[in-house]
Amino acid sequence: MPEDFFAAEPLKTYLASPARKKLVRLSDLFHNRSSFVRSVLYRRYIAPQKRAHCFCLFFWKRQRLICGIAIMRTAEQGDLSPAEVKLLRELYPQFMTALCRMESLEHERSVRMDFEAFLSRLPLPTIILQWNLKPIYQNRAARDFCAVWEKGPEEAKRTKATSPIPSAILDRCRLLKLQWAEAERGTLSGPRLNFKEEHVCHPRLPHLRAIIHLRQARSAGVVRPHFLIECEDLSRNGNGSSRLANSRLPALARLTRREQEVARLVCSGQSNKEISDTAHLSVAMVKKHLHAVFRKLEVPSRSRLVALML
Repeated sequence: MPEDFFAAEPLKTYLASPARKKLVRLSDLFHNRSSFVRSVLYRRYIAPQKRAHCFCLFFWKRQRLICGIAIMRTAEQGDLSPAEVKLLRELYPQFMTALCRMESLEHERSVRMDFEAFLSRLPLPTIILQWNLKPIYQNRAARDFCAVWEKGPEEAKRTKATSPIPSAILDRCRLLKLQWAEAERGTLSGPRLNFKEEHVCHPRLPHLRAIIHLRQARSAGVVRPHFLIECEDLSRNGNGSSRLANSRLPALARLTRREQEVARLVCSGQSNKEISDTAHLSVAMVKKHLHAVFRKLEVPSRSRLVALML
């Protein structure tokens, strides 16, 4: 269905009302069959497909419409019978289970693709947060960055205690969540806006900067976005004073060119033997590079590397 199908009246008003049903015959939203046939909804979305009847299944999750299935029939086929509607009611939980599974797979695929894109940019400290702001990936370099942000470079060098993600970064993520929610309320099919990246600088150490990206899944849009956070110490690139340039983040995760190549091939689903043939390496050397990737990125296995600890 076109994206503006759910924005057509009276369907839009019905979906916005608190008394929503899971299964709806669109003609029931009108006073009679004649008013249904004369409506913009019928003339714009049903008649062009040479259909006469339309029945919709709506799937809700936490008061949010995540999917709608429209079943259309020609005049010769007739409207759905009570027995067919009963069958759809029985199938509804199975559809919902499939959508939840799709959400999980979609989230994993989206995060994995972002991870693959960032492999070539390491040793950039990287953090990935779920929609609820819980971290699902944070490399060693990012943990060191958080320690420097909280304690300063000298104190961070002397202590090994972990530091939480800075509150300034989390507050900016919450602001992005509000903006996304406002955009979502403007369209029932979900927001299609491309949010600009957000920059957060340390209040006292301006060379410490975090860049926040709100990333939506690339397929059906069932899953909510996640936050991709790049952390930078600008003084390391010569952008700060000579004093700041000496405060290097410790223990940055570094992947060699070969390690990056092996990691990308693992994420594409290749076995060690396939990677050996593709990269022209021995199987033993592939294993050596793979163990180095596990150690530097702090993941225990290839499945955790691919799934990014989901």
